[in-house]
Amino acid sequence: NIVELPLPNPWREIFVYSPKIEGIHLRFGKVARGGLRWSDRRDDFRTEILGLMKAQLVKNAVIVPTGAKGGFYPKNLPNPAENRDAWIAEGTECYRMFIRTLLSVTDNLVDDAVVHPGDVVIRDDDDPYFVVAADKGTASFSDVANAIATERGFWLGDAFASGGGHGYDHKAMGITAKGAWVSVQRHFLEMGVDVQTDTIRVAGCGDMSGDVFGNGMLLSRALQLVAAFDHRDIFIDPNPDPEKSWDERKRLFDLPRSSWEDYDEKLISKGGGIFSRSLKEIPLTDEIRELLNIEDESMRPSQLIGAILKAEVDLLWFGGIGTYIKAANEAHIEVGDPANDKVRVNGKDVLAKAIGEGANLGLTQAGRIEFASHGGRLNTDFIDNSAGVDCSDNEVNIKIPLNRQMAEGNLSFEDRNELLVSMTDEVAALVLEDNRLQTLALSLAEQDGGEGLPSQVRIIEILENADRLDRAVEGLDTSEDLLRRKQDDRGLTRPELSVLLAHTKLVLQDAVENTDLTSDPMFDPLLRGSFPAAIRERFPEAIGSHRLRAEIIATKIANRVVNRIGFIMPLELAEEEGVELSRIAVAYFAADQLFDLETLWTDIERADISEQERLRLFNMAQTNLRMPLADLIRVSDATTMPSELAERLGPGVERINIALDELLKDESRSMAASMHEQVADIDVDSALVDRIVRVMDLKGAVPMADLGARLDVSELDIARAYTRLGEALGLDWANATALRFGSSDPWEKLLAANLSRDFEQLRLDFLGRTNTRDPIKDVENWLRLHADRVKQFTDLVARAKRAAAPSAAMLAQIGAQARILLGRDS
Repeated sequence: NIVELPLPNPWREIFVYSPKIEGIHLRFGKVARGGLRWSDRRDDFRTEILGLMKAQLVKNAVIVPTGAKGGFYPKNLPNPAENRDAWIAEGTECYRMFIRTLLSVTDNLVDDAVVHPGDVVIRDDDDPYFVVAADKGTASFSDVANAIATERGFWLGDAFASGGGHGYDHKAMGITAKGAWVSVQRHFLEMGVDVQTDTIRVAGCGDMSGDVFGNGMLLSRALQLVAAFDHRDIFIDPNPDPEKSWDERKRLFDLPRSSWEDYDEKLISKGGGIFSRSLKEIPLTDEIRELLNIEDESMRPSQLIGAILKAEVDLLWFGGIGTYIKAANEAHIEVGDPANDKVRVNGKDVLAKAIGEGANLGLTQAGRIEFASHGGRLNTDFIDNSAGVDCSDNEVNIKIPLNRQMAEGNLSFEDRNELLVSMTDEVAALVLEDNRLQTLALSLAEQDGGEGLPSQVRIIEILENADRLDRAVEGLDTSEDLLRRKQDDRGLTRPELSVLLAHTKLVLQDAVENTDLTSDPMFDPLLRGSFPAAIRERFPEAIGSHRLRAEIIATKIANRVVNRIGFIMPLELAEEEGVELSRIAVAYFAADQLFDLETLWTDIERADISEQERLRLFNMAQTNLRMPLADLIRVSDATTMPSELAERLGPGVERINIALDELLKDESRSMAASMHEQVADIDVDSALVDRIVRVMDLKGAVPMADLGARLDVSELDIARAYTRLGEALGLDWANATALRFGSSDPWEKLLAANLSRDFEQLRLDFLGRTNTRDPIKDVENWLRLHADRVKQFTDLVARAKRAAAPSAAMLAQIGAQARILLGRDS
């Protein structure tokens, strides 16, 4: 209710103040996580932490907790240039004070009961989940935090701060860099380049001693790192040998506290060098001038860094601290990083083909959008470097049941630590799979281009109206401005799509958590699959009774649904069908069982085809799934569980599937043939395309199976009666036409989608009113009894068929007349 606060408003805020330290902790929800930063911004550290919390919110879309962030500013630090050890000691003591103070106002769990802190007035509900992580300046402080938590008897023990001495060391694993590299691999894969074997030229921000930059620049031996800079030096190697330069980078990575000055200059190609940023002027060789496409014979260090950021390279890799790219219409003061005002450039001037954001806040969101609008490939920082927080969350979720096993005497501390170490590679694999699927989902969303823009804008409006998204905070233009892009066949950029993807996951996760859906046994494999095999095998009961069981399942549901069918379909279906968003999750997982979707997705992923061809197959599969999902929503209610739905409909759908070739009529066969033609140029096993098309062919199978089960009538007889009625009235043609209907007007598009469903539902409702157990006979009798009226209707359909191009109004008239006709007594 403090209206003056800059957005976004946190759910809870803790302010710490003493003569030695000021600090703040912000979080978006009850179960939240994020790092604690040693801030150097005395006057505006809340602004810094608020921005980081916002980024953490969307970054955490792949994990259980929502976003949080903390930071502290030590006020009495000695000069590090005079006594670095004393400087570190004072900062560490301030960190201890910060942690103790945060825990002093935090609830605890003792024997599964919430215990409030002493000498504290309690004005909120029980709130014992509180975790922290490392951040800038606190990378080595996790053990300090865990020691304090253990000393105070805090229930999470050494799960309180991830990445400590008995946790997963992010730098040793290289997990943040590996996650961001997944994004880089996808950018180039879609350009037909394999960055593991094809040479690419790279410029970047950071040095080899750093976690993200250092690990990242060792992930491929094919890299030519031509330029880099950190806060001390500028490194330029115009034409490096990939193998030799990789070896030297590896040496620097392994060298404690290395800098670019430690790089062996004999290995630098002609014209290159290492230059201190303290120099007033740097002379430029012909090779540097050619590399950076500049004519100046010398430059100030700040100018040279700006030229590196604008260099025509393949990849720009961010692994250091600072914001270096903004939009042309942004002022430097708006960026909030005054230390880099002199080197910052505009997105439209960056000539790299792609950007990998291993670090936070390397670009402003407007800078990302501008770079993408000029043909550059990138996501956002919260997409690219989410692997770090994902790994930390896995650690906490693993330690919670293992620590309980220790408390109950079933596991020793030493055995637990050995088990954690043994699972390192599998934890990394789980994390990187999240990155892979999320970047794939972005590429699929991007495929829609200008055609998908109206739907994308509608999703923004839906989220905005639900108070789940703030355009100003997320850097999204007005609907009118966004829709103008359609004139150039442009949709939203990947940075904008990233925002919608993350927020849709968060909204869906919340919707699922507000239901009993996670109690469905169908999701037990999803829960178990969130943990490495070793803990699944040794402590299955501990996983099943996990304190965060429901939250973990809800997170996995949200990610599975949005990664597989995108962010548009769930929100549009919920709006079109007038149901809660959780119902789309029910429909998706029932469809997964009925149509074996996971096997289909896996087979598309493994097909030996180009990435652009793969995206086309995924897109077709997504599109074909829309109608079955809508049908599953209609034949269920708010209390239906997906396992129950799949079990009830499964036998009927399978019988229809077996008899499908007999049941398909001309219109359906024509649509199937058209789909095959759309992908005829893809050299892929025809059986895979058949399976994708089969999902479309089975449209109507769900309600037919449902009707058969309700009436105790053979679903095959219902299917035959259904197709006979559609063929006799021309509704098969009307339905197929509505399905193919394309319009730039979102209202017409919505109308056509609703009419398509009407052309199916009217027949099903008609068959549901039949008086005998012989629906085919009932249809024939009805057609004979109403022959004159049927003739009038089929004449109307015939007129529509002769039209040069079907319109929404034409289809609406056919729908209205069909409703009157089929409403007559059977």
